[in-house]
Amino acid sequence: MRLKVEFTTEPFDMDGFPEHAKAARRVVDEAGLEVEVGPFGTSAEGAAEQVLAAVDRLVRQSLEHGASQISLQVTVLEGGEQG
Repeated sequence: MRLKVEFTTEPFDMDGFPEHAKAARRVVDEAGLEVEVGPFGTSAEGAAEQVLAAVDRLVRQSLEHGASQISLQVTVLEGGEQG
């Protein structure tokens, strides 16, 4: 099964890229997920086990780096069955 996680970390910093956001992005990059950065959040997709492991690390590392809130959504992708 393939999953997509969409996430944002807060607080927002309009003058820079906060450490909690850097940590979250680093996690999905290191997990080997397909990443897309948007104006209001980041999405990443991949195999279910990769995504679920990345979500755990993303939440933990973002909090450790100062996030006060993490919003995320996980979606099962159509046609994402893996044999």
